[in-house]
Amino acid sequence: MEKDLIEFIAKSLVDDPNAVSVTETEGERGPVLQLSVAQGDIGKVIGKYGRIAKALRTVLSATSNKDGKHYSLEILD
Repeated sequence: MEKDLIEFIAKSLVDDPNAVSVTETEGERGPVLQLSVAQGDIGKVIGKYGRIAKALRTVLSATSNKDGKHYSLEILD
């Protein structure tokens, strides 16, 4: 569910929604969602001063508290 939510939000933000991919991996402190977008869309996903990235992490945190898991979000270059 969290993976689909982040993918939906990211596709809504970028110019090239076909290049958006979200993969789930296991990190040191729990599950990690890795968000990959087209090179020209990285700024749109991060936002000015990282505000959009922070908002994505806040939404992810709110949904993961419901399930009892703590997901982390990485935005890949």
